[in-house]
Amino acid sequence: MAGPRDNPFKNIAGVTPCPGGWLVLPGRIAGVTVVAEEAFVLKTLAEVLDYRPKFDFAAVNVPFGYPEYPNIQYRRCDKEARGMLGWPSRVRVHPVPSRAALFAKSRKEAQTIEPWLTKNDFRHFKWMKEAATEVQPFHSRSFYSAHPELSFAHMNGDKPLTSSPYHDEGLAHRLDLIRSKLPGIDEVVSRVPPQGAGIQHMYEAAAMIWTARRASGRAISRLPMDPEWDEAGIRVELVR
Repeated sequence: MAGPRDNPFKNIAGVTPCPGGWLVLPGRIAGVTVVAEEAFVLKTLAEVLDYRPKFDFAAVNVPFGYPEYPNIQYRRCDKEARGMLGWPSRVRVHPVPSRAALFAKSRKEAQTIEPWLTKNDFRHFKWMKEAATEVQPFHSRSFYSAHPELSFAHMNGDKPLTSSPYHDEGLAHRLDLIRSKLPGIDEVVSRVPPQGAGIQHMYEAAAMIWTARRASGRAISRLPMDPEWDEAGIRVELVR
């Protein structure tokens, strides 16, 4: 009788924050072949982590692991990612606040703790708070923190993209890479995005599914190579 171990497929996903919550691009993988399914939006990261059927491997475009002390701004993995990407792509690797600033009672209090915080940094707080609250050490078996620019650079022969993901030229370049490296997925991410997400988020999710596929084959590269954990026991890294 067939059982769970007889399933020839692995369930993978690329996940990225979006105005509606979290855009999920699910897929099934057999060998090196990925078949993407319809993208959808979930309101919370908890729903992503608890989704059924569960994801065997998922890459998520949000930091895992947060500094306990202020004024670090860039974690070691962020510094390595920025160095790898160079100008101008490095500016898309955003600074990461300490837990104290992240959970401060007000923006004023957060800026007192982390004076470098900008209006743009606060835009990411919603999703980072969810990650800092919901991600537990056991999730590291299936969920990986990644960054779309690192994934696209890997897809591009380890050459960072210099075009902006917010401009037509940059979007076209990223779609060309998706079409070349993930045949068939380009058609899925070219559809009308689900409510709460945009085309840029669809491409980011495709970059994440590229990294999730690499994770399924134990082929990911970790930044940094030497493991680090925060005080909550969460691995502090970016993978690609």
